[in-house]
Order: sequence, then C-alpha cells, then structure tokens
Amino acid sequence: MAGREDDEPSTARRETPEPAMLGEQAPRRAYALVVAGAFSYTALTFVWFSLPAYLTTLIADLGLSGTEAGLLAGAVPATYVPLALFSGLVVDRVGPTRGLAVGLVVFGTAQVGRSVATGFPAMLALTLLLGVGATAITFGLPKLVSVLFPPARTGFPSSVYLVGASAGTASAYALGRPVFGPALGGWRPLFLWSGVVAIGYAVVWLVTARALGLRAGESSNMETSRVPSVREDLVAVLTHRELRLVVAVGVAYLLITHGLQGWLPTVLEARGLDPDTAGQTTTLLVVANVVGVLTVPGLADRFDARRRAVMGSGAVAAAGVAGIVVGGAGPVAALGIVAAGYGVGGLSPLVRAIPPDLDGLGSRLTGTAVGLVFAVGEVGGFLGPVLVGSLHDLTGAYAAGLAVLAAGGAVAVLAGGAMRDV
Repeated sequence: MAGREDDEPSTARRETPEPAMLGEQAPRRAYALVVAGAFSYTALTFVWFSLPAYLTTLIADLGLSGTEAGLLAGAVPATYVPLALFSGLVVDRVGPTRGLAVGLVVFGTAQVGRSVATGFPAMLALTLLLGVGATAITFGLPKLVSVLFPPARTGFPSSVYLVGASAGTASAYALGRPVFGPALGGWRPLFLWSGVVAIGYAVVWLVTARALGLRAGESSNMETSRVPSVREDLVAVLTHRELRLVVAVGVAYLLITHGLQGWLPTVLEARGLDPDTAGQTTTLLVVANVVGVLTVPGLADRFDARRRAVMGSGAVAAAGVAGIVVGGAGPVAALGIVAAGYGVGGLSPLVRAIPPDLDGLGSRLTGTAVGLVFAVGEVGGFLGPVLVGSLHDLTGAYAAGLAVLAAGGAVAVLAGGAMRDV
C-alpha cells in the first residue's frame, strides 16, 4: 500500500509504490487522509489570521504604527523566503506524516506564546516562529497528495485541503473576532486556546494517519533505489523553465492573497464599517476563494487548460482588486472582493498541482518544487501587507497599496501566457 515504509532495513532505502496505487485501490482511505490532513491547514489559517482579524485592537493595545502592523501581518509569509526551499527538501525526505505533526506543534506553540506577548518585538519573533511551523503544513499537504494520487488526479485532492485552509481563514474573521474572542474574554485567550487546539491536533493526526495506513516514515515514490543528493534535487528544480513561470504566478498570487487577508478588515473599518461587519464582509473573500478553489482546477484538468486557467484567474483577481479600490464600502467593493477571492482561489491550487505534473519533477520532488514556489513567492506574500501599511503611512489612504496588489494579477496573466506544457 502506498505510504507504508519498508519494514526491512537496507542501505539503499526502498520507497513507497506508485502514488496511484492507494488512489485506485482505496480511494476512500486516500481521501480520508487528505481530509484529516486538511484540518491541519484549518488550524493553521485560523491561528495565522486571528492576528489580522484583531489587527485594529492590537494596534491600540500594543501601540503599533502602520508599518509595524504591516510587518506583523506579513511576518509569516516572510519566513517562507529563507526557509521554504529547505523545508520542502526536508518534507520530501521525512514524508508528510511527520512533517504535518511537527508543523502543528511549532505553530501551535508560537500562538500560545503570542497570547502573552506585550510588545512589537516579542509579537514579531513569535509570529516568525509561527511561520516556521506553517511551512511544514504548506509543503506537507502537496506531498501527501502526491504520495496518494497520480499527477493527473492531484487537482481535486488539492482543492480539498485548500477548502480546509479557507475554512480556517473564514472562521478567524467570522467567528474568531465576533464570537470566540468575546466569549473567551478577548484576543489573548483566543490566541491561547487556538494554539492549544493546534498542538492537540498533532496527536490526532498521527493516530489517524497510522490507523489509515500512512506511517511516519513514508516518503515519495522513486523509480530507483538510489536516493539522489540534495544538490541534484536543487539543480533539477532551479533549472526548470516551466517551474520558474509557476514561481512568478506564485509571487502574484501570494502578493494579492496576503495583502488582502492582512488588511481588508482594516480597510473596510476605515471606510466606516464597524469591526464585526468588516470581519464578516471579509468572509466574502474567503467564500469566493473556496468557490475558485473547487471549480477552477477541476475544469482546468478536465479540459487540459491549466495555462488558460492561470491567465483567467489572474485577470479576474486584478479586476476584483480594482473594484475594491474604487468601490468604497458599497456594492462595487463587495463585487470586487468576490472577484478577487475567486481569482486567487483559482491560482491557489494551480501553483500546487502543476509542479508534480512537470517533466523531470514528479511526485518525488513535489515538496522541493512547491518549496521553491513559496520561497520566492512569499517575497510577494511579505510585500503585500507591508506595502499596504507603508503606503498608507505615506499617503494617508489605502488606494496606492491596493493598486500594487491589482498589478500582481497582471503578472499572473503574463506568466501564464508564457507557459508551455502545463
């Protein structure tokens, strides 16, 4: 069965069978593993975006400037820049079971620490630690899918765990700020208990993975008994033309995603909405994102149109952000939020599903390839929130920062247009 480590020791480690085997022989078990893994993403994004959901309160409680607030909102993406490629290499070697468990413990511990932080330096350091754990989740889940399913069937399973991610983000805005936070007594107890839940789920995941036949030592399949060196893996990934274009799309996607997720509630509050309404309106972004995640990759795979899907999603995202810029707090802005969410929702699974299907990469290098996408792409993820905050400090308005996010959509269109063989 795919995902089981060979019980007999050897100097040349045998790897798991073809990823297609579990997907064909036990599809229910394969999807159950993906769903169980997806809850780790739900926990991550709830923890991650509990800070943006409470950003206005944190600015007041901790005495933050706009630039400091932007740094906090962009700190998790910033950790991906130096760590993502290394994290992807590690996940390729230790497998998704251990990778996801370690990630849950690390970001859960960081969230517990943030619940008692008293100033900007401590909050920043702990948010960076949260990002370290986040990388294991981001690359562990594509690795899990590549172990369980063949490349041509990774689109929908990728959508499954991304829906889990969207559920966590939506819950942070729609429930964390207006419901759970007040019920628990404020943002500090909310941070504390959400961190504790994440740590507890690490145990649940390990038990579930073992019960469903995915052992802690599993890795990807290899056609040979020799394990290639790290240098060989890096050369294969870094020199791949199509992957470099996927990286460009990743920069644009993450610029828009983190820029909007980090600042949209605050932007809407500045336009006159009360905090609860602003948080709930932000869930439109998440709901539309889920629709994009569920519809775009499936259609792209069905009609063999991933290139066109990348271009179309980028164009819709750019138009949506433009609508937010000009729409104030009215219907045009709401439509813009929906369009932006749908567009980035389409890009999100594509940047994860395309690498395993590229010649020369495949399942074995999924973690490393997706790691490269995020190592460079999170430069955009970091700059999105920081530029929105810094340009607001300079101009007194959010329009300039949002315009930068809209330009990211145009970058995705151009990169998609240059792609071949996807």
